[in-house]
Amino acid sequence: MFGNVYKDKVVLLTGHTGFKGSWLALWLKELGAKVVGYSLNLPSTPNHFELLALDIVSITGDIRDRGKLAETFNKYRPEIVFHLAAQPLVRYSYKDPVFTFETNIMGTVNVFETCRQTESIRAIVNITSDKCYENREWVWGYRENDPMGGYDPYSASKGCAELVTNSYRNSFFNLKDHGKSHHILLASARAGNVIGGGDWGEDRLIPDIVKAASKNESVLIRSPQATRPWQHVLEPLSGYLLLGQKLLEGKKEFAEGWNFGPNDERSLTVQEVLESIKQDWHKIAYFIQQQTGQMHETNLLRLDCSRAHIDLKWGSVWNASRTFEKTVNWYKKYYEENAIDSRDDLASYLSDARSKQSEWTKA
Repeated sequence: MFGNVYKDKVVLLTGHTGFKGSWLALWLKELGAKVVGYSLNLPSTPNHFELLALDIVSITGDIRDRGKLAETFNKYRPEIVFHLAAQPLVRYSYKDPVFTFETNIMGTVNVFETCRQTESIRAIVNITSDKCYENREWVWGYRENDPMGGYDPYSASKGCAELVTNSYRNSFFNLKDHGKSHHILLASARAGNVIGGGDWGEDRLIPDIVKAASKNESVLIRSPQATRPWQHVLEPLSGYLLLGQKLLEGKKEFAEGWNFGPNDERSLTVQEVLESIKQDWHKIAYFIQQQTGQMHETNLLRLDCSRAHIDLKWGSVWNASRTFEKTVNWYKKYYEENAIDSRDDLASYLSDARSKQSEWTKA
């Protein structure tokens, strides 16, 4: 897979104890990479990374601490960095905007600066968010060249992180100077709503639902008509890894911003998602209560992923029903059997990707 490019490579992964980061760490280990994780303390209890018990280097550190970052990079000499560490929640960003901006903007600057001063680095994939775009609540998807923006502090911080990425690409990792004054290719990746087993983040739809179900409780739904592009966590990760492969192979044309999202059939309302997942776990129950005076959140958000489909030859593997089934069954098995299905889910995903002849599975 991925041209075998990750085997024996030192890969530094910020935010490895988070939901997406833990799944990416698992996959990189399966690919034979030497994984070094750098993250704050475990963000939840239980925690997916802790449950996986991966044999990787795991360092507790803050991306706002450039000194600690430099020590880590100097010691392990990574060749590629996947930057996922962030304050990831919209509603929390209203509670603590300063921490959100410091982490998501200056934290990104610190990672890039440390990469710039580390001779071993050849590639950086910066993971931002679909919320980086200036959202006008229109029905068509945002393209990579649409303006950055952000109403709430979280979205604004991710828009800024994209501007920082573009600035560093132009100022320090310029493509015309690649192979001359520097050897780093920098890309960014923006993904739609990601779900899957092992997410216990606060104020997220699926974690809130399954935590309530595990206690035989109903969950409050505040925005039933909010529409999102739902995809399993392994879908964008395959895109990130494919993008990283291209950068490590020195293909400069891929050092840009990329959207990774599902087909339109998975742009569903929250209520449609609830009705779907109830079929897979009878304990799931909810009630709808429209709240007044609540903080602004985006109602409609889609990405146009045509460029990834055409230029990267990337595409989704699982449809909506398979995505929801795999997600709910992961939690059901965890809560009812105390079992972790992550490795089986990854194996199943890889098998289905090979059957579909996904680009990254080819030799």
